[in-house]
Amino acid sequence: MKTIVIYNSQTGFTKRYAEWIAEATKADCLELSAAKKKDLTTYEAIIFGGWACAGSISKISWFKGNIDKWADKKLIAFCVGGSPIDNPEIEQTLKQIFNESASEKVSVFYCPGGFNYDKMSASSKLMMKMFIKMLKAKKDKTEAEQEMVKMISQSYDISDKKYIQPILECLKR
Repeated sequence: MKTIVIYNSQTGFTKRYAEWIAEATKADCLELSAAKKKDLTTYEAIIFGGWACAGSISKISWFKGNIDKWADKKLIAFCVGGSPIDNPEIEQTLKQIFNESASEKVSVFYCPGGFNYDKMSASSKLMMKMFIKMLKAKKDKTEAEQEMVKMISQSYDISDKKYIQPILECLKR
């Protein structure tokens, strides 16, 4: 199946996953800005990856805007975030990314990545600092919130090639 993996990455985690998927499937792999200039009609499968951002996927509007045009293709979207794979909020968030008709056409996945403060934009760093400050100030934090404060207060990497397996299995179906 002729496949392309298109990604938008801020700190490198999404790019890493896109490259792993492309390598495993022998797919073409392009950053979003390059993919927007490319004719995608010859592809049978289009995989889009972006980083998790405020309950959605970065730059997903471009992908959403093309879903009807790609009705004859296998469509997969994935996001990469700082939460561990077992975070119970992930599944609910993934269900909200696409409306009902689009969710019938697109398979959506989550891959844990991490945080790399050295590569973050100034606005993202500021947003994270404010979020951490808010979490630290919260009284009666849950155990999960306490663990989150520890995790996101510094850079970390929990990415692993094993997390692409569900995407590869979906592509084979």
